[in-house]
Amino acid sequence: MEAAAQIFNRAPQEEDEVFLVGGCESMSHYPFLYSDAMRDWLMAWGRAGGLMARWRLLSRFRPAFLKPRPALLEGLRDPVCGLSMGRTAENLAREFGITREEQDAFALKSHRRASAARQRLAEETVCVAGRDLTLRDDAAVRPEQSLDALEKLRPVFARHLGTVTAGNACGLSDGAAALLLAREGPLADGRPVLGRIRDCMVVGLAPERMGLGPVHAIAKLLMRHQLSLGDIDLIEINEAFAAQVLACTRASASAAFGRRELGLKKALGEIDPDRLNVNGGAIALGHPLGASGTRLILTLLKELNRRKLKLGLAAMCIGGGQGMAMLLEGGTQHD
Repeated sequence: MEAAAQIFNRAPQEEDEVFLVGGCESMSHYPFLYSDAMRDWLMAWGRAGGLMARWRLLSRFRPAFLKPRPALLEGLRDPVCGLSMGRTAENLAREFGITREEQDAFALKSHRRASAARQRLAEETVCVAGRDLTLRDDAAVRPEQSLDALEKLRPVFARHLGTVTAGNACGLSDGAAALLLAREGPLADGRPVLGRIRDCMVVGLAPERMGLGPVHAIAKLLMRHQLSLGDIDLIEINEAFAAQVLACTRASASAAFGRRELGLKKALGEIDPDRLNVNGGAIALGHPLGASGTRLILTLLKELNRRKLKLGLAAMCIGGGQGMAMLLEGGTQHD
């Protein structure tokens, strides 16, 4: 592990045999920014040359200047299309006719699956002890979540006609994840191999439809290996929004989408809901941006091995108009 830690602090080299991959993100302690009006007022105050000039500035000050902007929302706004990630999810909900009821039902299923999988998910987590608090479980999972409670939440990104709420979107969460990546072969210390990366794919698409990135990446990955969705035992698609995952399932099953956007002669195929995010997803567990990809891989490999299955797909959308997918083999295939 000392060698892995050293490698983690620099770019992987050709001669490396093992290195640590992963990331972490603290999203619950994001800073707030001054409003543009407050910024301009402070700059004018700094340039003011005397008491009279400052007195005139004080008379122009308004309490509304103090209203802050969450830095997180600025960071999650696409600089190309100008939309927040939530508005891109609203775009997909309208394009694929995904209702508020369907999104809330998907969110409820995520919480129920994550609640039922607590014992299994505990194999992937470690206890974090602080001075005043000790965390043993993911705090975002709500075993008591009900459809009635989800239905009472107001849309966040499109107030009047929107369908995306805080309940059917991923939570703001802190998290970290790490995996040891090695060249193929037994590890020197005898640790069991979780699995094998067979291939990965990164694609680009229109930023305002970034949530469809997983479908584009999965399609290219399957075509390269002459596989179909029926050959895949388990799939993890990061739940940035319920609308986004549901849009991916509908796009995958659409022959028109397959012909128009994936270069196929037919639909990519149906994504079996019983093989998708079987232990819940980011709507229940949270989505720490720098750690979610590693978390998806860990969860998928653990479940493949638990069920003694062979192939899995981990995929996620990326703000800015990208999609990523990774084809994985369970470690039980190499015993």
